[in-house]
Amino acid sequence: MRTLSIIITALIATTTWAQGTFTPGAVWNDTDGNPINAHGGGIMYHDGTYYWYGEYKGHHTYRSPGVGWECYRTDAGGVSCYSSRDLYNWKWEGVVLEPDTVNPYSDIHPTMVIERPKVVYNEKTGKFVMWMHIDNHNYGKATAGVAVSDSPTGKFTYIESMRPNGSESRDITLYKDDDGKAYILFSSEGNGTMHICLLTDDYLRPTTEVARNFIGQSREAPAVFKHNGKYYIVSSGCTGWSPNEADCAVADKITGPYKQLGNPCRGNNADKTFYGQSTFVLPVHGKPGTHIMMFDRWNKRKLDDSRYIWLPIDFDGEKFTITWNDTWSLR
Repeated sequence: MRTLSIIITALIATTTWAQGTFTPGAVWNDTDGNPINAHGGGIMYHDGTYYWYGEYKGHHTYRSPGVGWECYRTDAGGVSCYSSRDLYNWKWEGVVLEPDTVNPYSDIHPTMVIERPKVVYNEKTGKFVMWMHIDNHNYGKATAGVAVSDSPTGKFTYIESMRPNGSESRDITLYKDDDGKAYILFSSEGNGTMHICLLTDDYLRPTTEVARNFIGQSREAPAVFKHNGKYYIVSSGCTGWSPNEADCAVADKITGPYKQLGNPCRGNNADKTFYGQSTFVLPVHGKPGTHIMMFDRWNKRKLDDSRYIWLPIDFDGEKFTITWNDTWSLR
């Protein structure tokens, strides 16, 4: 009887998502009936398939000792990957960047921090390139890490971490423009300023072409996208795991300067970003102008049970809004 109950539960969970609706903040199961574990993530579209990469959170959450802020964390479990063709139903592809459990000095040892992984494809090299935030237990290392793979589902080979041009790098995202150039955007200077740095042609190293934006404004969790020839950045304030008010900004060039537009969120708890934090903006393939805003709703005391909030972005001229919906579907 217990086995039958488990089977029925798994079928219900899978069928709910197979109906083709998003339910922000709810438990989101993969096609095997297990909760999706891909936090702080981003999505790459390649050859007809979406690939969702994120932090694989372990089941034990603890607080790092000797750290002033609420530094809750799990052991670094590497980077997970899921695949989908419709954005509703996701297949588990495994941990595609595995933690190094042997070398205690490795950047990707379980005692370290691996956050906000993003992946793009490099047509020139035929490689899939991942950038992520690499840190130690008290967030004093403040570096960007890079890994590479021949396949979107890995395994990815970790290369190195660095402080781009000597600058601290914490919350990070990766953006590939229409011309094939790629950039990393990261919180720097004690999280006070955001840096936007052009990568080398192979996407494996930062160049010295860097722009400083949001100077002294303490913005983190950047998510960048392009619409009608303009560049947009959604970001959060710096309040640790606690939610705060989102902000968005627009520029004519990826490097800025950016004009801030204010909080794009609308509806209950919009001043707290629906109790979420920005992680990625997903352009929907085959639907020009259609974008999905991805937030993480962090559960700081049980990080593996943090939820996902996906909501549509609605444009009105240069500005846009993100309105809460209990359930919604792509049009």
